Amino acid sequence: MKPFSRLELSSFCGQIALILKAGISSLEGLTIMLEDAASSEEKEVLEALLASMQETGSLYQAMESTGLYPSYMLHMVQIGEETGTLDAVMESLQNHYEREDYIRKSIRNSITYPMVMVAMMALVIIVLLVKVMPIFNQVFIQLGTEMTGVSRTLMNAGNVINRYAVVIILLLVAIAGLIFYGTRTASGRRMFQTIGYKLKITRDIYEEIAACRFASGMALTLSSGLNPDRSMELVTSLNDDPVFQEKINLCLEKIHEGEDLSEALFHSGMFTGVYARMASIGSKTGSMDQVMEQIAGLYQDDIDTRMNNLLAVLEPTLVVALSLIVGVILLSVMLPLMGIMSSI
Repeated sequence: MKPFSRLELSSFCGQIALILKAGISSLEGLTIMLEDAASSEEKEVLEALLASMQETGSLYQAMESTGLYPSYMLHMVQIGEETGTLDAVMESLQNHYEREDYIRKSIRNSITYPMVMVAMMALVIIVLLVKVMPIFNQVFIQLGTEMTGVSRTLMNAGNVINRYAVVIILLLVAIAGLIFYGTRTASGRRMFQTIGYKLKITRDIYEEIAACRFASGMALTLSSGLNPDRSMELVTSLNDDPVFQEKINLCLEKIHEGEDLSEALFHSGMFTGVYARMASIGSKTGSMDQVMEQIAGLYQDDIDTRMNNLLAVLEPTLVVALSLIVGVILLSVMLPLMGIMSSI
């Protein structure tokens, strides 16, 4: 059975939180959820959880035995059971995985549209070069002349594409495989991140996504009663950004040296500007968990704004690029053709 998606994890945590807040035990709650299971897979998982919990009496051990839940979630459930705050932890996990799912969908939507536009551009250009240009060439031949200059070069390019169509198709399949590898595997995502960090616009988005996840995780762990050191250790497992990981390591070093959490966050470069000031106020007022939740929300808003702005610029840019390319191709044959027709 495949691991749960972020949305499924959020739904599971939300149901458990609702059950616990109603004064129902985890064991009874799993029984209720099993009765309402909508699919055979869900029923199978809940039956395994219920059987394990009847033996151990621990939701953490039951979830761990299935091998379907992420380690971060398991750690937080264990802490919730040990501290008697499992209902609050589950509610926080629900919000956390909702935010993770939202970030993932935002990235996917932002990438999908440009890729579709680029594919459409490539298709239109290939059709023009392979199908339309030879027709114009026949017209030129019937008029007693041949294509020259740019139009000749474009027609030759179309002939090359037509001749090596199989090779080009294989190349496109390889590119599609590379994209799949880059989006579906951990090593692929790291490779794309390395490339993305070389571009300022994507580097800023990567940094804000990492900071948003960090703030969300810190809000969850701090609200569960953990100290900053333990919170940082748990939240580190959420991070998959190597550049941001260096900042986390520096922050941990400064905390171990005796610095306050808010100061360590600022000096390590994890939070700057207004976010650093918010963290400082949260530290002084003893409400760091609430401040971290607010910071995560603000980062999410910033990410949405950046992606929306990127799409707002990218859409007309691609349309203009397509129009210019198609225009150049058509003008390269239409202008000489009009010149010939006018001289007849």
